[in-house]
Amino acid sequence: MRARCVLFVCAFWSLSIIAYGQTERPIHDMGLISTSSSPNARLHDVPIRAVSLGDGFWLPRLQANQQHSIPELYQLLEQHGVIDNFRRLSGRKKVDRRGYLFTDSDLFKWMEAAALSLQSNRDDKVRALLDQAVEEVLAAQGEDGYLNTYHVAADGIQRFSNFSDNHELYCLGHLIQAGIAYFRGAGERKLLDAAIRYADYVLSLFGPDKRQCFPGHPEIEMALVELYRSTGEKKYLDFVGYLYSGIDLERLEEKVSKRHLQYTFSGIPFTERKELRSHAVRAMYACCGAADYYMETGDQDYWQTLQTLWRDMTQYKIYVTGGVGSRYSGEAFGLPYELPNERAYTETCAAIGAMMWNWRMLQATGDAKYADWFERGLYNGFLAGVSFSGTQYFYRNPLTSYGDTQRQPWYNCTCCPPNVERTLASIPGYMYSTSDEGIWVHLYHTSTLKWRIENGVPLTLKQETAYPWRGQVLLTVAPAKSCEFTVLLHIPEWAPGAVIWTPDGAMHDDAQPGTYYKIRRRWRKGDQIRMILDMPVRLIYANPRVREDFSSVAVMRGPIVYCLESIDHPGYSIFDLIKGPETMQTFTLQSETLLYNAVVLESEASLYQPGLETAPLYEYNRIHTPIKKVPVTFIPYYSWANRGRSQMQVWMPEKCE
Repeated sequence: MRARCVLFVCAFWSLSIIAYGQTERPIHDMGLISTSSSPNARLHDVPIRAVSLGDGFWLPRLQANQQHSIPELYQLLEQHGVIDNFRRLSGRKKVDRRGYLFTDSDLFKWMEAAALSLQSNRDDKVRALLDQAVEEVLAAQGEDGYLNTYHVAADGIQRFSNFSDNHELYCLGHLIQAGIAYFRGAGERKLLDAAIRYADYVLSLFGPDKRQCFPGHPEIEMALVELYRSTGEKKYLDFVGYLYSGIDLERLEEKVSKRHLQYTFSGIPFTERKELRSHAVRAMYACCGAADYYMETGDQDYWQTLQTLWRDMTQYKIYVTGGVGSRYSGEAFGLPYELPNERAYTETCAAIGAMMWNWRMLQATGDAKYADWFERGLYNGFLAGVSFSGTQYFYRNPLTSYGDTQRQPWYNCTCCPPNVERTLASIPGYMYSTSDEGIWVHLYHTSTLKWRIENGVPLTLKQETAYPWRGQVLLTVAPAKSCEFTVLLHIPEWAPGAVIWTPDGAMHDDAQPGTYYKIRRRWRKGDQIRMILDMPVRLIYANPRVREDFSSVAVMRGPIVYCLESIDHPGYSIFDLIKGPETMQTFTLQSETLLYNAVVLESEASLYQPGLETAPLYEYNRIHTPIKKVPVTFIPYYSWANRGRSQMQVWMPEKCE
């Protein structure tokens, strides 16, 4: 029986060839974003299935994601009526519609997460749930291709009547991405066909010489570019160009202000944007789609705009954790240097959006600065959004908490949990890329890559490492036959130095932080590279214009940002601590089994005594100085609030005298 299954799978994949220009590529060979035929992408995708993770930091998280997160969220989507909304449309169930108007997208993201996870590990339970969800969605689709559970004629809710708020194109974008992932991961194209029917229906109604439309919430742009990559149908790419070109407000059938278009990051020509002053997730998704569009078209106006917006984000508006979106009001970017800590909104979805944008910029250029910010967001701003169990989530991720913040299994606005799940399932697909130079190593984790270099020679590359806790990495390179190519190793910007030993035994200490170190040679099976990244504890200081962090310090080791949590400091408040110059550089590394074997940092700080809660709010003289030395424990920021409610802070006041 097993042999027959293998034969069936092989037969399926042999038929699943996508024509793209002058090339043909099996659909299951495509990565998260398929840039292998993108004329303006320097780097090309490696599929998730080509990477097998070994023991280490990410493996238990991916296992929890597939075994617990994905099945349990499916049950919650059932309990809260999200799947019943589709049954209501198909007539399979007589119920009232429940949830926000965009809840369809939550199921579509869950479906994408399930499909991506199947590319790493076949799981009958997840596959059965996914197939069941697909059937419910397909049964609800209208004869004309329209598929949205909120806009139902019988309820008098007119479809395509409110692009500003009703998220129809946003939901379609997530349906397209779910359909592509289902096809690539499960070998079934019926969900993709349903998405194509809906997309074609939209294209038949809207466009330059038809009715005007705009996304309202960007997402469909990157989905349509990926649909173009998957089908070769240029009409989808052309429609993305239309969406980014802006709308004629006089021809638009709904009333909308330019101010609202600024906030939604849509409807205004993308190339006219100079700063990120909008809903953070919308802005990040719009930039992702624009980067995809650039990689297909080479339009330099888009590239210049993308660089301008990226500088605006990284120079003025991104948190040390890689989180973005500082304003509670509107879940939005604020002004330059407006980076509050306790009131930081920093939605988990926004951190994911920033990661996706950095990944696309990296694929376009091969510039390590994008890999650096991707890694920063991955280990910090994103990972804090999910508990160790994989079943509790943060919607927002503050950098200071007074004990009132806790992860939850469900939010009425359910965008973050399935987004977390699809991102975790994607991680193997972020580890490597190829180019005509050779193989690029972006992330370090014990793993085995079985793929090929771009001359077609099969390649096995093995990593052995305890990263991110240790900087030692051993790579074993094994091409199917001896050939010349380059291995490019990411040297993160946080590493003050690195030492690399090449297969000939030579030691190299000239690797520069924030670059890719190139090793070109004729590789033979069993050649090894040894690398040691310096991983000291480093202190981070914010630009003095970031007023909340003035005269404060954050702690980082490797890619991990650390914080203080009150559970480790009984008997006094962590907000009464100051890191003085006499203890500034004194840290001891400890392994903490309660935090999944994380490396925690032990140090010393000064404590106000009595505590500051006894001091007056204002005084004519300087408030009394801290006098007592106490031990302090810094834990990884991503791990806070896993041991119950607690106070937390990333930035610690610094005693400068």
